[in-house]
Amino acid sequence: MENNKELLNPVLPSERIGSIDLLRGIAVLGILIMNIQSFSMIGAAYINPAAYGDLTGINKWIWILSHILASEKFMSIFSILFGAGVLLFSTKVIEKGRKAGPLHFRRMMWLFIFGMIHAYFIWYGDILVAYSLCGMLVYLFRNQTPKSLLFASAGFFIIPVLLYTMSGLSIPMWPKESYDNSLLGWLPDVGKIQEEIENMRGGWLKQMDTRVPASLMMQTFLFLLMVGWRVLSMMLLGMALFKMAVLTAQKSKTFYWKMAIIGLISGFALTIWGVYENFAANWKMDFSLFIGSLFNYAGSVGVAVGYIALIMLFSKSESGQKVKGLFASVGKMAFSNYILMSLIGMFLFYGNGLGLFGQVERWQQLLFMLGIWIIILIISPFWLKKYRFGPLEWFWRELTYWHFPEIKKK
Repeated sequence: MENNKELLNPVLPSERIGSIDLLRGIAVLGILIMNIQSFSMIGAAYINPAAYGDLTGINKWIWILSHILASEKFMSIFSILFGAGVLLFSTKVIEKGRKAGPLHFRRMMWLFIFGMIHAYFIWYGDILVAYSLCGMLVYLFRNQTPKSLLFASAGFFIIPVLLYTMSGLSIPMWPKESYDNSLLGWLPDVGKIQEEIENMRGGWLKQMDTRVPASLMMQTFLFLLMVGWRVLSMMLLGMALFKMAVLTAQKSKTFYWKMAIIGLISGFALTIWGVYENFAANWKMDFSLFIGSLFNYAGSVGVAVGYIALIMLFSKSESGQKVKGLFASVGKMAFSNYILMSLIGMFLFYGNGLGLFGQVERWQQLLFMLGIWIIILIISPFWLKKYRFGPLEWFWRELTYWHFPEIKKK
């Protein structure tokens, strides 16, 4: 029995890949740039900035910059790393003489349960459910060559482009009732806005009136329309980049500089073009809901790849060791920190906390974001001085391996 336990021990801190921890730490902090808006404003404001709140002056520029620099970019990196993580996990298990499949699917099952709890009890913007479902599928691709993985990634990525294009072009043919219902979600009226604000400023049970339908929408319609395909695509891209040694900072500096320049120029160009076109269309649903969103959908991948290249260059450099260690500690506790951000967001903005939902302008949201960053940057290295894993990482490992790994450092 002891031998079996040894075979099933999780990855030790000494076995971790520093560049991936660094990248994951920056990514988990980066997703808060957009998530803070979801925590603090009505759901429609996340996809349509004209739906709620001031969109002039500094607030307009905060939205533009956050959209260009962060929207879908850091979540893409997170998905890429998840795909690489599937390979890392299965490789380690196989090296220990075990079958990777049963452990992998058990691991994804528990992630699904964590995600459902997160979505329905804390925050409807959860991504863990999508990761668990897509993680089950991408496991089947683990033995493919990088070239095959890149082709599969592109194939999944193009599906939402086709779906969104067809949906956008078909709007003039929609029945009036369908159009009006979609318009109410895109640009809610005063009554709808007030209802959501009252729900989220109310008690935890009252919040369910908004949280449950929003979670169901995320996990069904939006998953099938866009989220699932994109997550699958990015996970497969992550597998390919890991097999090509891109994510482990093993490529040359010249390679990473070329990757950064091509990715960032193409990605930013598409995203900025999209910002211009959507403002020119006055964020009208007929354009911006579907076709207008494809600029950033495509551009965000280039930016994400460019960011990865820059972070790999930083990882390869001799400078900034303390800063790298700080971000890497955040990355080692990415699961715990992701949930912690949601708990802090719930406390700050929902009725079972300070109840600031709907009252915080976009420029003020950045101040809250910086505060949460500081908390995480302080807590993560402090925790890891005494413990080998983050609390949720440890618990997830226990559920996966069916025994409690030692959490305290000796």
